[in-house]
Amino acid sequence: MAEVRVKARKESVFAERFGVFAECLLTGVWIAVASVGVVTYAAAFAAGARHLRRRTTHEGGGWREFVGDFRTALRRGWAVGLAGWVAAGLVWVDVQAVRAGLPGGPLVGAAGLFALIGAAVAGLRATAVWEPGESWRALLAAAGRRTVLDPAGSFLLVGGVVLVVCSALLIAPLAVPVLGAVAAAAVAVEERYRRR
Repeated sequence: MAEVRVKARKESVFAERFGVFAECLLTGVWIAVASVGVVTYAAAFAAGARHLRRRTTHEGGGWREFVGDFRTALRRGWAVGLAGWVAAGLVWVDVQAVRAGLPGGPLVGAAGLFALIGAAVAGLRATAVWEPGESWRALLAAAGRRTVLDPAGSFLLVGGVVLVVCSALLIAPLAVPVLGAVAAAAVAVEERYRRR
């Protein structure tokens, strides 16, 4: 009896890319749900980015793996989330000082705003390369250097954050799935930097 060889069907390029896009939107919902704890957003982005890296390398992974990564990242990642909120609060106080008309206020306000944007980009870059067992301090320090050394990638991430903010202002529910696209952008920017 002759053996019948069955050729494995390969996904079309369109189907594969659409699948990644759909996975990004789903991951955005997971990130939003995991960020409900207010200081948990760094851990949520780290788990989301790790999930998307697994998806793009055709490794297994789903909701259970995301939750496991989130729990691991949260052990020390809550402090990163808290520090982010403290920085945002300081910039808010800075902006209020500018509005009050203090001398030199516009310069100090602009500097504070740029520092907050830089910190947000460095945070996104750190979450994009997070792996279990890595030190958040080391990840953030290295991400800060990459933020400065790779301005093109950093501007791409600023654009992603602006997209989320605009989405939230125009159609609030749209901001939830777009969070996954920002995590995917951070993963892509880091991969681009690694291959340079």
